Amino acid sequence: MEQIFPTAEKMAAALRAGEVTSAELTDEAIARIERDDKAINAVCVPDFDRARAAARRADQARLHGEDRPLLGIPVTVKESYNVVGMPTTWGLPQHRDHVPAEDAVQVSRLKAAGAVVLGKTNVPLGLQDIQSFNEIYGITNNPWDHARTPGGSSGGSAAALASGFCALSIGSDLAGSLRTPAHFCGIHAHKPTLGLAATRGMVAPPAPPLPVELDLAVVGPMARSARDLTLLLDVMAGPDPLTFGVAHDLTLPPARHERLGDFRVLVVDEHPLIPTGSAVRAGVNRVADALVDGGAHVERHSPLLPDLTEAATLYTQLLFSGSVARFPVEAYEQLRSRAAGLSADDRSLDAARLRGMVLSHRDWIEVNNRRELHRHGWRQLFAEFDAVVCPITPTPAFPHDHNPDPRERRIDIDGVEHPYFDQLVWAGVATMPGLPATAVPTGRSPEGLPVGVQLIGPMFEDRTPLRLAELLEDEIGGFQPPK
Repeated sequence: MEQIFPTAEKMAAALRAGEVTSAELTDEAIARIERDDKAINAVCVPDFDRARAAARRADQARLHGEDRPLLGIPVTVKESYNVVGMPTTWGLPQHRDHVPAEDAVQVSRLKAAGAVVLGKTNVPLGLQDIQSFNEIYGITNNPWDHARTPGGSSGGSAAALASGFCALSIGSDLAGSLRTPAHFCGIHAHKPTLGLAATRGMVAPPAPPLPVELDLAVVGPMARSARDLTLLLDVMAGPDPLTFGVAHDLTLPPARHERLGDFRVLVVDEHPLIPTGSAVRAGVNRVADALVDGGAHVERHSPLLPDLTEAATLYTQLLFSGSVARFPVEAYEQLRSRAAGLSADDRSLDAARLRGMVLSHRDWIEVNNRRELHRHGWRQLFAEFDAVVCPITPTPAFPHDHNPDPRERRIDIDGVEHPYFDQLVWAGVATMPGLPATAVPTGRSPEGLPVGVQLIGPMFEDRTPLRLAELLEDEIGGFQPPK
């Protein structure tokens, strides 16, 4: 079988054919981590002894005729998921010794599907950055350029996949935390429809793992191929057995089309609030050209597209409204004073962030009402189109920037500096209304860095952008290992 960075699909086929054992795959992965991860620092909490034991059990199960979806496949798990016997810290130093008593629901599903968990991957402090570094585990580097970030907050998982340390990984996404690392590291990721995959046990310590329905945030799969995303999503999808799972069974509708030429696609590469860098624009154009060459119906503009400026403002307010819930009263009052001093005409994203932090319940309900209007607008758009192609962030991976005050950081877009957090607006296009979005690699920048785009699909029709991702992978290629 192919020995260099095989997909999970190929691993599973080789395991079924008896060409390799899970123990061999696991030993190969561990050897690669031990050899190469010193420079990357992706796998922050290894669990090799238990992984080898799980691999032996998987091989025995296969000898006895079992065949589960991920039986014997080596995987990693984002550090923020609870795993029995391993710390869950979210990079918070005060919780470095927190060890949960039960697995997160998604970790349980991985294990039930037969996956071999190699360990946990690094995250930023509190999962609140577009990079992946913290005081406990240090800095994760981009496999393509160690001076650059792999993204965040699922940056450790993306770096691990790009480095060949695992076949699959699970992450989470609130502000592009699945899609941005995929874009920066040249892999695939899928942000599911809001609520599609249960999140219990993906919780900041020391909070209990309750079946809470989160706003904006989702959990989802990461892989080196689009087909592997579908394989892992089928394991992850479904309601929490403690709540909706008591009464609901999940049946995702099939992809709208199977042939590239049948897809109707809207391509968007400009945002009113931030420019698109030339490397990312070129990546969008490569996808657009492949769609046209494949016979798809492609449009560059549509009056049905919900207003991107208002969408970014609503997303920013919703995102930051939850970030100050546990702030000390004094700090919160300072924010309220600053927000009260804003001009009524100030419609900048900085102002939206500040207003979001101090939204009253009444104001939050109004913002949420506006969100529902946007969701209705997306439903109308997806009556005419099957998917929307757009950037994930304005640039490829940027150099490490660990300024402790993110407000002072800047993102360089073709030589012009912009506020650091403004780059989140593209992630918010899908996150604010809760739509599924698949990140796919499209090639390299002139500097040799990976560039990706996102394929946004209709709500709960996750198989449509995933199928489009598979077809595009066949047309323009997919993951390539770092050089």
